[in-house]
Formats: sequence, structure tokens, C-alpha cells
Amino acid sequence: MPPSPNTAPAAHSATTRAFVQWIRSAAPYIYALRGKTIVIAFGGEVVADETFLGIVHDLNLLHSLGMRLVVIHGSRPQIEAILAQQNIENRYAGGLRITDAETMDCVLEASGQVRARIEAMLSLGIANSPMAGARIRVSSGNFITAKPLGVIDGVDMQLTGEVRRLDTEAIQQRLDDGDIVLISPLGYSPTGEIFNLSLEEVATQVAVRLPAHKLIFLMETEGVRNGRRQLMTELSTRDADALLASLRGKLAPDVQHYLPCAIRACDNGVKRAHLVSRHLDGALLLELFTRDGVGTMIAANALAHLRNATIDDVGGILQIIEPLEEQGILVRRSRERLEMEIERFVVAEHDGAIIGCAALYAFPDERVGELAALAVHPDFRREGYGEALMKEIEVRARKLKLEHVFVLTTRTSQWFLERGFRNATIADLPKQKQALYNYQRKSQVYRKKL
Repeated sequence: MPPSPNTAPAAHSATTRAFVQWIRSAAPYIYALRGKTIVIAFGGEVVADETFLGIVHDLNLLHSLGMRLVVIHGSRPQIEAILAQQNIENRYAGGLRITDAETMDCVLEASGQVRARIEAMLSLGIANSPMAGARIRVSSGNFITAKPLGVIDGVDMQLTGEVRRLDTEAIQQRLDDGDIVLISPLGYSPTGEIFNLSLEEVATQVAVRLPAHKLIFLMETEGVRNGRRQLMTELSTRDADALLASLRGKLAPDVQHYLPCAIRACDNGVKRAHLVSRHLDGALLLELFTRDGVGTMIAANALAHLRNATIDDVGGILQIIEPLEEQGILVRRSRERLEMEIERFVVAEHDGAIIGCAALYAFPDERVGELAALAVHPDFRREGYGEALMKEIEVRARKLKLEHVFVLTTRTSQWFLERGFRNATIADLPKQKQALYNYQRKSQVYRKKL
């Protein structure tokens, strides 16, 4: 018998609710990355690990969501294993392998093994698995023209080379055809020579020359940590350079290795670079589709240029907030009131123009503050300025020793819930704010602990 229409559906489990919430919160990131080119680089140790299947599943998912993937692999541990088997000396100079003809044979064998394993894993289509129904084409080829690295500090690097030219047209064509492009760290010369290249050099050059939207390095550690061992979730290239200089020799070896490449990529047109742990299951998905990610993101410039508002910014702020006031999203503020309260405001500026604002109204006796007038120009709402303004208000609230911030909103409750705010009541507001509460607007109250 079908259930009565008045019968309430069974309550979702906590796991189901969390899944639904995660999918919904991931949707804007998926939409923003669809059609974008992402370069993902990892060493041969990733391929050799039994957890590689999870990464393959995630690559399959990213591909199915419309992202254009270029995968670049290394093969150092595989090369070293073959060298050991054949009793060939393993020689390095300046962190790079010295590649003679005998070593090159081992490089080619190892690279072929790794490439074949990746292609085989991406070809999985087992029923009842994350790859079920997948029809992924993988394209490899002689995309890289290379030249010899030459003599460095008196050491002839022989067949170790560097990227000279990249066939970006061929790569773009494969991506247009819906393929995943797989690139080995090998380059070829017009005279038929083969050169052994470094993974990080190839990844950086490919990301810059395509150009890619993102460059992701999977590595041993979870990201970049500062001198206090705190994970830095975001860094501008300028701040990253300063961190490298101040902590040289103290950073994790793979951070010391990959961070300069991430900086170089972002300073040359790649929008974002990410350093992410290969050991965390689902790290690619968590880094790309959650607000805070799980590693370190590097960008050429800070996500937003924020500063204190001045009286000269009043006109620009009004242009931002007036359309939202007309829609009933923000409470109306007159120019006179705005001028009187301008010191409470922070503005986001882009190329000399005000493109966002927010204000902090403090209630120090109750150790709480109001986040008010948060608004961003429509053209910049996908660029992260709203979140940057919110975080700046939180920083200022902490400096005032406030313990909570609250917000009153009629239309944007989900945005605040996704950023750590929780439902509250009018009774949770400061007494002064309770007295001024507008019951006609029926604003919802949300509160966040700092």
C-alpha cells in the first residue's frame, strides 16, 4: 500500500544530511572549474603506493565533472630500483639526476612502466566501483621539445635536460577531444635525442605555457607551515617568497622543493597553485571543492586588497550597497549616516575601484560584534572578496577581544551557515541591538564563535 500523503518521510541520517550539504556546498566550485585546465603532478612514489587507486577515482570524477586534466608523473623510485638491480651508480648534482646513456635506458624503462600503470588504472571500468561506466581516453605523446641542461657547477649533466618548447596546440586539441593528457618527464630534440627532465620543471612549464587555471602538486606533507607550525591555507607569491627566505632549511623538504615552482607558475599567469598531501584520501576533492581546502593555495596576489574605508570611499560604498538596499537585502543607510560611521567600514579595492565593503559594530560590554553591510559588486562575487571581507571583520573583532560575531540577514543565510555561523535568536543579540530589532523585516539571526 502506498504511504499516505500525510505521512512524514523518514528522517535522514546524519551521514545523509552531511552528504547532501557537502554536495550543495561543492556545487559553486564545480561550476567555476568546469571547462578549466588543471595540471596535476605527482612523483613515482604515488603510483607505487596502494592508495593510488583512490587518486585515480578522484581523477575520474574531476574528468566527469568537465575539468580538463593534464597529469604529469615522475618515476624516481622506479628508476632507482632499476639502477640498483643493474648495479649502476645513482648520481646527482644540485638535486638533479646525472643521466648518462646507461642511466637513460633505466629512465626509459621506469617511465614506461609508470605510464602504463597509470593508463591501466584510468582504464578501469569495474561494476560497483567509482570507475563503473567510465570511458576515459588517455593521450600521451612527444609534446615536449627539450635541450641539454649542460654543465652546472663544473658537472656535465649529459642527457639531463630542460624544456625548450611545448606543443600547446596538440595538448589543447587532446583536451578539446575530452582526453586526459598524460605527460612523462621526457623531452625530445629535433635530432632524435631523448632527455631526462625533472617532474617539477615539466609541470611548471606545462601549467604556464598552456596556460592552466590550476597547478596541483601531490606531495608527502599536507602543505606549507609557518614558523609556528601552523598550516598556511593561503599564500600570495610575495608572502611565499618571504616565507622561503625566512625559513630556508627549516621547511619540509618537499615544500622546499615544490613551493618555488608554485610561486613561479603563479607569477607567470597560472591563477592558483596548490600543495596537497598525497596521503589524505580524497585530498584533490577536498582541496578543490571545499572552502578552506586541506593544503596550501598560492596566488600571485592576495585574494583581496582590503583597507580601512575613508570619507572619500562613501560614494563607492553607496554604489555597492544601494542595489541591495532596494532589494531589501541590506538595511538602508543614508549618506550622512555612512559618513558618520565610515571608520567602522572595510573596503575591498580592485584597480582603484571599490568593489566590496563590510562593517563591524562592536558591543564590547557583551564581547560581541555585528558583521554588517557585507556586499560585493556582482562582477566580483565569484572571486572570494566576500569571504575575505568577512575574515577581515573577524580579525578586527578578535583584536577588540570580542568572543562572537553575529549577522542579521533576510536572504543569505546559507552563505553564512557554510562559513561557520550557527542559528541564533533575538534573545542572543546584545540588549542594545534587541531594542532596535526590526520585526517587520524578520531578519534571521546567525552567530559565530571566534
